[in-house]
Amino acid sequence: MKSKSIDKTFLLCTILLVAAGFFIFSSASMGLLAREGISYSSVAIKQFVVGFVVGGISLLVFARIPYKFWRQYAFYIFLATIIACICVFLPKIGFEHGGAKRWINLGAFTVQPGEFLKIGAVIYFAAWISSVKDRIKTFKYGALPLFIILGITGLLIMKQPDTGTYMVIFASMLAMFISAGGKWRYVGVLVASAMAGIGMLALMRPYLMGRILTFLDPSRDALGQGYQIQQSLIAIGSGGIFGRGFGQSIQKFNFLPEPIGDSIFAVAGEEFGFIGGIILISLFLIFAMRGYKIASRIPDSFGMNLVVGLVTIIVAQAFINMAAMLGVIPLTGVPLSFVSHGGTAMLMAMASVGIILNISKTQRI
Repeated sequence: MKSKSIDKTFLLCTILLVAAGFFIFSSASMGLLAREGISYSSVAIKQFVVGFVVGGISLLVFARIPYKFWRQYAFYIFLATIIACICVFLPKIGFEHGGAKRWINLGAFTVQPGEFLKIGAVIYFAAWISSVKDRIKTFKYGALPLFIILGITGLLIMKQPDTGTYMVIFASMLAMFISAGGKWRYVGVLVASAMAGIGMLALMRPYLMGRILTFLDPSRDALGQGYQIQQSLIAIGSGGIFGRGFGQSIQKFNFLPEPIGDSIFAVAGEEFGFIGGIILISLFLIFAMRGYKIASRIPDSFGMNLVVGLVTIIVAQAFINMAAMLGVIPLTGVPLSFVSHGGTAMLMAMASVGIILNISKTQRI
């Protein structure tokens, strides 16, 4: 028997994450007043409009589109996202910031095509898995197509460069391959290849090597490459059990780089303490468990793997961000899902939730 209605628990969890995200963002954005003189209200209102209004509309629209539509046009969607990523390298179209070419300049605003590519790759691989069925266990129809997709996305994303986004794509593809029944020996080869690739990139790109060395010894360059992680750990540590309180962070004022970007979890840790951090982590864990439970109940391969891929994108991005701020992994620059500043990332996350909700109507109960 099919549910025929959206998964309300998953929707509620999303609403709580978005609300918590806006609450944290509103406090963190006050740090911009001291640093750049940007109006606190304008930054917070913009995030509210993108997150709640436009993001909410995006969720509702995508929740109404029959999910099999994405299978029908999977190749063209993936191709379009590839072309969009190529555009970031074109003069007068691509926008560079901080030495990275990750954005397309559309005049009044910019978009980050890498966020589109994550979704496009997941949709295409889910469609491929559903078409080859049990042959996914073979090298020709399973591992080889996965290597090709990861190779194409890796070439585009690492050229920008955006190591964090590629880590998220890698995690989502790997999760889908495993859930579809791909052989573990290919998973091992893929992981080993990725580790070797990271090592080679680190040798060719000094900033990556610096991040790895800083991860191994955060105190080695406290005023340089180790500055962000040092300030993050100070912020989280000073929050204690219950935190300083809303708006009371000290580190976000002229100490933490990107307080509304990838450092926002550190601000949350300082203001809301260990308890606040655990609540946020728990919400993401519930989001993941409910999402994967929905996937396990979907009767067709495409729907199941699409849910696995989309849930993994959102959750992997969140945990990569939080792990980096805690010093568990090297810094990646990945934003915190539903929380960090970034219109494209927020819209794609909300659209992904909409797709998952549409698929959830077909789950067995």
